[in-house]
Amino acid sequence: MTQTDVEAADPGAAAEQESTPPVTPVDRKLTVLRRTAVTFWALALLYWVYRVGLTFDRNTLIIYVCAGLIAASIGRRGVLSVLRDWLPFAAMLLAYDLTRGAAEALGRPTEWHLQLDFDKGLFAGTEPTVWLQAKLKEPFPPWWEILVSLIYVSYFFAPYAVAGILWLRDRAAWRRFAFQFVTISFIGLIGFVAFPAAPPWAAAQCSAAQVASGPADPPCLEAKVGTVTDGGILGKVQPTHRGAAPYIERVASRGWNKLGIPQAKALVDEGQAGANEVAAVPSLHAAISSLLTVFFWPRVRRRGRPLLALHAVARGFSLVYGAENYEFDILTGWLLTGMVTYGFHRWQLRRAKRRDEHGAGNPVGRPDTLDGSLPARP
Repeated sequence: MTQTDVEAADPGAAAEQESTPPVTPVDRKLTVLRRTAVTFWALALLYWVYRVGLTFDRNTLIIYVCAGLIAASIGRRGVLSVLRDWLPFAAMLLAYDLTRGAAEALGRPTEWHLQLDFDKGLFAGTEPTVWLQAKLKEPFPPWWEILVSLIYVSYFFAPYAVAGILWLRDRAAWRRFAFQFVTISFIGLIGFVAFPAAPPWAAAQCSAAQVASGPADPPCLEAKVGTVTDGGILGKVQPTHRGAAPYIERVASRGWNKLGIPQAKALVDEGQAGANEVAAVPSLHAAISSLLTVFFWPRVRRRGRPLLALHAVARGFSLVYGAENYEFDILTGWLLTGMVTYGFHRWQLRRAKRRDEHGAGNPVGRPDTLDGSLPARP
């Protein structure tokens, strides 16, 4: 078939054929280099996990992801674009580490009662964490706590893995996701500074008298779990399963013991110990999981949408059952995601309207991917 026949049959295909640059020796060398770099990155990651184990440190995870993206970008997209695009994620994590000191510097007292009172009012006097642990907790983790642990810990992996995949496949979609992710995170960080709030597990270890002044880290938090026999501010647990602990525990990571990976539980516990313990309102765990649900809702088939909704609900259950958050924290996290998503949608509509008014129209073209179909962007 001649070039004229191609144009007559499919002008678009002919234009695409003309616009596709020929493969040069330099391109072939870059392809080999890229594949070698990606292979080396994968092997190095596997070796690291084998020697050190899984990491739940988000700064380390971002380094892992960025290193892989740099390897996959060789010959396709400017390497510096990885560092530029992912800088907001690193800045957000740094800001998170500073929130506790900022709250203390501002002299903001920690809230210990508002969330508890809200939950009791919502559930007719019953505190959800106390009720769930009384009804469901067993002396040793049942099989379904494996799911609780996996769902809980996925918060530390999923957003960055999703962002990395989006960056590779569709940079425009990545920008939209990253903008909303960073916006939600920074609003959450402002909330942590302006409204430091104790989670259920902390309220179970302290009495009202011990936190009357609103301290962020009272000595009672260092007490051994279970020494507070009256249940602290949260109240007593009356377990229905014989042998279950009659006090609130942080059980979101117990499933790792069921899997025979106590090292993973130890890493989670270590990460929790070093985190801002009064960064609970809004719940970023709930906010980011609901962002994943809302963002991918129009991007998946209908049969996949129930799984997205189930993910957000299961996340909320794991946080409440695990004594990491009140329902108040979960609802404020969902509300935050709803507000940011709606605001971003309205902004996009206004932007498209202004573009149409100026006669620019919507740009036509394929997404900015790394499949070689588009010129590399800086």
